[in-house]
Amino acid sequence: MEEKLKAFQRLLIIMDELREQCPWDRKQTFQSLRNLTIEETYELADAILEENLEEIKEEIGDLMLHMVFYAKIAEEKQAFDIADALNGIAEKLIKRHPHIYGDVKVANEEEVKNNWEKLKLQEGKKSVLAGVPKSLPAMVKAYRMQEKTRHVGFEWENKDQVWEKVAEEIQEFRSAVQQELSFAEKEEEFGDILFSLINYARFEGIDPETALEKVNQKFKSRFEYIEAHAPRPLTEMSLAEMDELWNEAKRKPK
Repeated sequence: MEEKLKAFQRLLIIMDELREQCPWDRKQTFQSLRNLTIEETYELADAILEENLEEIKEEIGDLMLHMVFYAKIAEEKQAFDIADALNGIAEKLIKRHPHIYGDVKVANEEEVKNNWEKLKLQEGKKSVLAGVPKSLPAMVKAYRMQEKTRHVGFEWENKDQVWEKVAEEIQEFRSAVQQELSFAEKEEEFGDILFSLINYARFEGIDPETALEKVNQKFKSRFEYIEAHAPRPLTEMSLAEMDELWNEAKRKPK
């Protein structure tokens, strides 16, 4: 523990020095760091997906720097400092884990999650969905909203019902296309398909965002194989020729 505290203290000291002495670091604000933080978060997400522990370690460090940076800027504004932020999350964790720091009994992980959502409402949250960030990617947001409403009982009884909903939404979309409804109506029906598929994935224990990203990576790898092995420019090849290379890529060992 002492070694960890020393490492964190070292980062805090370096942050103070950079903020005082480095022209670039002195110039940064909450707003200027925001997009950089989003980029670093996605870099960590990539490293996690690739299960690259060395990169995960590096990206954790990069994100930790950003958190310390925000806290330093806030301290300069006399709003709060890093200690306030850390104590705040510590108090929140203690309050939301009464089965550890209180006398509440829980039987499993599901009860822990249900209690968490109930406690958030007791703290003054106006909605179960209040904690879902507006800027989350749409697929992640849909999954999180479905998870959160499930904890208060707004849930299908079984996955067969969800699959029936998927089939129903697909049919409604096909009907909208066949009837040549407006773009907005077709867009809405297509969105309903995606939302219901995300719901079904959740019942199967599948993270749809991760599943789609793995397919993205697979598509990228196979298409790059086509580009690397094409006998002439792709624009001069037929679809059948490119498809043959695609199938070659599929047969390659992972």
